[in-house]
Amino acid sequence: MPKALITGITGQDGSYLAEFLLEEGYDVVGMLRRSSTVNFERIDHIQHDIELAPGDLIDGASMVQVLREHQPDEVYNLAAQSFVQTSFGQPVLTGETTALGVTRLLDAIRMVAPEARFYQASSSEMFGKVHEVPQNEDTPFHPRSPYGVAKVYGHWITLNYRESYDMHASSGILFNHESPRRGLEFVTRKITDGAARIKMGLADELRLGNLDAQRDWGYAGDYVQAMWHMLQQDVADDYVICMGETHSVREFCELAFGHLGLNHEDHVVVDPKFYRPAEVDLLIGDATKAEKVLGWKPATSFEELVVMMVDADMDRLQPN
Repeated sequence: MPKALITGITGQDGSYLAEFLLEEGYDVVGMLRRSSTVNFERIDHIQHDIELAPGDLIDGASMVQVLREHQPDEVYNLAAQSFVQTSFGQPVLTGETTALGVTRLLDAIRMVAPEARFYQASSSEMFGKVHEVPQNEDTPFHPRSPYGVAKVYGHWITLNYRESYDMHASSGILFNHESPRRGLEFVTRKITDGAARIKMGLADELRLGNLDAQRDWGYAGDYVQAMWHMLQQDVADDYVICMGETHSVREFCELAFGHLGLNHEDHVVVDPKFYRPAEVDLLIGDATKAEKVLGWKPATSFEELVVMMVDADMDRLQPN
């Protein structure tokens, strides 16, 4: 029975990946940062099927200990300070976890579990001020946030360890991927939660930033399967994972509110305080390589994703 170690297992992607790997017959170990406010909500339904191990990307020794104790066959690094807006206010913390944390983990693997296959969660935010449309594996990076900069570091250090130490280390350059498990601080979930609250009479308005920002949005449950496929390849490589279509924040609002019989223009208020200091205007990916090499294609449409998230928030807000 293969064993996988997932950092960031309590996050959106970690919970979906853990579910998927359990279905594939894996032993799943989740590395968990000690905290007084750990949220197990996303993995509560599988908590008895997985093993949790204390560790922190800021503490290299803790990762050595986790790897030595569990000797995983695959390591999925999904832990990070992953909110772009926060990275502007906490750039050093973002660098410590999202950038240098990757080096600490890779070096621990090199020393303790060199045969383990490694997945790094790279991000479309690395493209930032895009140099071409759509973006693929060869598109130059031009990050527009401390988060994007940190992800570029994590991406390149993964490539460096692959080339320097012959490690099976792959990066998935994932474009925006959402789900009902997305944090409420992210714009997509903020929209679906806001629409549901307005529909139920719990709120009157929803304040958002740039409605014209465009993203390539897909379903996280589909995207974690691509991560697994990368580590099943004989040769490690990097892959763009995306839908290959772009939608604006405004369009997301139209679909979410429209699904509930509401007009978003009656409720959405543009608030400049939610604008980023430097905006990423148009992200749209080209997943041709992933489809050709991995045999991966997304199964959930953009419209299905929005409806799924709205319905989940409506169910969550129903009185018991």
